[in-house]
Amino acid sequence: MKSFVDVLKKILLVVECVIAIAFFHWEKILFVGVVACDQFTKALVMKSMVPGESIPIVQNVFHLTYVLNPGAAFGILSNQRVFLLVTGVVLIAATAYFYPLLKKSDAYLRLGATAILSGAVANLIDRAQTGYVVDFFDFRIWPVFNVADIAIVVGMGFMIYAILFRLDGGLNEVEEVRR
Repeated sequence: MKSFVDVLKKILLVVECVIAIAFFHWEKILFVGVVACDQFTKALVMKSMVPGESIPIVQNVFHLTYVLNPGAAFGILSNQRVFLLVTGVVLIAATAYFYPLLKKSDAYLRLGATAILSGAVANLIDRAQTGYVVDFFDFRIWPVFNVADIAIVVGMGFMIYAILFRLDGGLNEVEEVRR
């Protein structure tokens, strides 16, 4: 009998493929690039370091620190694996559902949505496989993070920029595209 995690892994792989096929070329490249870069860097950290190990790159400023994060951003919702997995799958499904509306909208809005989705999928892969998300960029004054987290934050920046400055009617334009 297959475990819940094995079934979820297969579902995530199918969803990831469906979403990648639905995107335009630059969006596919961004999506696959972020997920691949994130997974490659995490694999490198897991192979080269032990959890808790910290390698100073610039002493007291920037370190590579191997952290296994059982929660969401900043460690909130620690050890809520099922909730975080379900939330991730719902985010992916919602993005896939609303993406046709975004295709008709501003490129910055699509760029932001693609970056957020790729980061969410990359972290969801970790969570489905191990129950943890591997973090390693450590600026000492901020919680440790990874490539997927960067994509999510940058994606939010692009979406906020698009909503505030690029869409003529702000959120009203998105509503008009929906009609």
